[in-house]
Amino acid sequence: MNKGYAVYCDADPHFYDAPHRAAPGTRAAGSRYAAASLPAPAGWQRGESGDWLALRPSAVELPPQGWKIHVSACLDNAESVLERVRAYCLERGVAFKFVPSRYLLHQRNAKYADRAGSGKFITVYPADEEQFERLAGELAALLAGEPGPHILSDLRLGDSPVHVRYGSFTRRNCYDEDGELRPAVANPEGILVPDLRGPVFRVPDWVSVPGFLRAHVDARATVTLADIPYTVESALHFSNGGGVYRARDLRTGELVVLKEARPHAGLAADGADAVARLHRERRALERLSGLPCTPEVRDGFTVGDHHFLVLEHLDGKPLNTFFARRHPLIEARPDQRRLAEYTEWALDIHTQVEQAVADVHARGVVFNDLHLFNIMVRDDGRVALLDFEAAHHVEEPGRQTVAHPGFVAPPGRQGPAVDRYALACLRLALFLPLTSLLALDRRKAEHLADVVSQQFPVPRAFLDAAVDEITGAATRPPAARRNREHFVPVEPGDWPDSRDSMTAAVRASATPSREDRLFPGDVAQFATAGGGLSFGYGAAGVLYALAESGAERDEDEEQWLLERTKEPPSGMPLGFHDGIAGIAWTLEYLGHRDRALDLTRLILEHPLEDLAGDLHSGTAGVGLLLDSLAASTSDTALHAAALRCAELSARGLPDGRSDRRRRAGLLYGATGSALLFLRLYERTGDTNLLDLARDALRKDLSCCVRGAGGALQVDEGWRTMPYLGAGSVGIGMVLDDYLAHRRDEQFEQARTEIVRAAQAMFYAQPGLYRGVAGMVLYLGRTAATGPGTGPEAVRRQIDALAWHAMSYRGRLAFPGEQMMRLSMDLSTGTAGCLLAIASLRGDRPAGLPFLPPPRREPRPKSRSLQGP
Repeated sequence: MNKGYAVYCDADPHFYDAPHRAAPGTRAAGSRYAAASLPAPAGWQRGESGDWLALRPSAVELPPQGWKIHVSACLDNAESVLERVRAYCLERGVAFKFVPSRYLLHQRNAKYADRAGSGKFITVYPADEEQFERLAGELAALLAGEPGPHILSDLRLGDSPVHVRYGSFTRRNCYDEDGELRPAVANPEGILVPDLRGPVFRVPDWVSVPGFLRAHVDARATVTLADIPYTVESALHFSNGGGVYRARDLRTGELVVLKEARPHAGLAADGADAVARLHRERRALERLSGLPCTPEVRDGFTVGDHHFLVLEHLDGKPLNTFFARRHPLIEARPDQRRLAEYTEWALDIHTQVEQAVADVHARGVVFNDLHLFNIMVRDDGRVALLDFEAAHHVEEPGRQTVAHPGFVAPPGRQGPAVDRYALACLRLALFLPLTSLLALDRRKAEHLADVVSQQFPVPRAFLDAAVDEITGAATRPPAARRNREHFVPVEPGDWPDSRDSMTAAVRASATPSREDRLFPGDVAQFATAGGGLSFGYGAAGVLYALAESGAERDEDEEQWLLERTKEPPSGMPLGFHDGIAGIAWTLEYLGHRDRALDLTRLILEHPLEDLAGDLHSGTAGVGLLLDSLAASTSDTALHAAALRCAELSARGLPDGRSDRRRRAGLLYGATGSALLFLRLYERTGDTNLLDLARDALRKDLSCCVRGAGGALQVDEGWRTMPYLGAGSVGIGMVLDDYLAHRRDEQFEQARTEIVRAAQAMFYAQPGLYRGVAGMVLYLGRTAATGPGTGPEAVRRQIDALAWHAMSYRGRLAFPGEQMMRLSMDLSTGTAGCLLAIASLRGDRPAGLPFLPPPRREPRPKSRSLQGP
């Protein structure tokens, strides 16, 4: 689970949205500081962007980069700190910006906030290094003794919340060595290089640390773990609140766990920082001492202002890891014996966890954060409970403050009722780990229970008890409990009704008054400039999917995109899925050639050498756009530029047979380059391009391993991936097209094994590039023959999409990445699911750009679930 998604959930109950866009009247919107409502003084400019409100003297021209000052604050002293710093800067005519609300400051310092940006409350911009020294010293004196979290990317000045670092003042971007777009600073030669903002203080090689900072640098270096009686062997986990480490006691040789807590950081919903929660965990575990289901406290100590708790190391693995090891639905056709064995194991695990929770309650403690990641299955099969930082005494009032979204209890449930709710969720999650969907609609519990009962020999009473607890039906009369509506508005395979329902859901979600996005999608919409316009996550991809699936086009929707591409947002990436290239291709597809060519000219004005070679953001995607436009316009210059992109992509191919550290697959690997080489080969007949495609595919296949049942998947080192975007199925799509031109026994074998990777009964998410929809698209398109490629296999995956299906205003919709909110975009959400089903059910089979559907005989129109 990527917990960075949680911060995008508060602003809207249905969709991911930026925290600063919280709806009027909500707790988040009502927490603005008084200073945020004050008008700009005469001669000052005021602007609000994202999480920041900036004030700058109109006559002051700031340098593009330099030493800047950050001020941190706690929730309780933030308003006072802001008033003093604001007055100081206004009096001296110094530009500054600040986080304008308590809610946004809380989110910036929350447990799973970005560690590099955590703590930054106010930023002050000195005009030069001389002023920097004066401002830093005076602000440190002004705020001496004020508490505030340590900003990990910065150098802290004494006992003040004032921090400094060298970096960019204005928004400039460049591509790093991996082809990722990053904030930039200019080196002495004027070349933009990444402005590194990691969780450690560092300065560029060409910058000297001012002399007045030397004492602070030396003081920072004196805080180490050298004098503690433990040696850290590995880091197990990091959050904004601190780290968790595997360590060894030097005195006894015992293996232990060190839990670190940073003061004023890693805030929970109630404002408690990591230190408060660490001491809360120690009190709870000491109260539970002697129970076989909880770790023992060994020690505690402080280094600098960081607090550490030393715990007994328990052998075993978290419960969530057992799905990849033994869950039968990761297979294509598990037999009844496998299903029965797993059911017996899962019921035993739940019984043990239930007993462990009862034992904890008997000691007067509420666990308050039970979920799959906090349950340890020990090597001997016994279970233990981990991570008691949210625990409290059974008689203490208070709401749940830290919780996994798939197990968070409804508002109003407190004490043991919170753990009972989590145990009910566990009943479902052990068989179908989709309980994150309950945060969207708790009625989904009945649907999940139905699916579980169809797939596993689980007593229905076991599941019904879970549904009643989750939905609150246990408090209603028995007759009312069974009166449950059908949850899925329309079955995904019931075409064209499913197309019409998904189209209506997408259009009902539209926000044409917004400048940043038309359709809600993944949090990637907010990661880069223009993300809400893009092909992968924004309007371009949705409009393409709607048109390609046969939905009626909407002139207003297309006009929205045209208006916002007259002048693309500053700093927008050039790539196909995340930037200008994908929008240009979509506008050409929709018949808006002039705008498409205007955007293409913008791309060609930029140097392409710094781009990665991939399809998502790099030269493969840009080259495919240029080749497509060259073919439709007969423009030889565009064709030459496409060949240049192929040359750059070829240069960027990794060396060596296998490098497990690099990314592989259609979007980010060499396979995207192979797709460009193939399409150019078809245009030119140059067999050298076909050779390049072969080499690129071999490089990505070298990153694959064979798993259960001989399925070929991309090995990422800590997991294997079958998916369309970054897994083996994406490689299989391009293998199919290569084999249409040239025989290759290795590729034929790989294709057969990739088909097996697309036949599992369960995938964690529904989306096109990381879920079931991608398997539907692939199985319906592949030229492979044999088991798993027929109509029955495809139909089974379409039916499996219903397991993830949700309702939005009575219409069929799908959740996005992490499944905490719905998504309408192509990469992660409803538009991608629509495109995948249209590839099989549509009157004109749909396909991805540059991966057209295979030619098929005309099919009869039907609303049935018959195979393609």
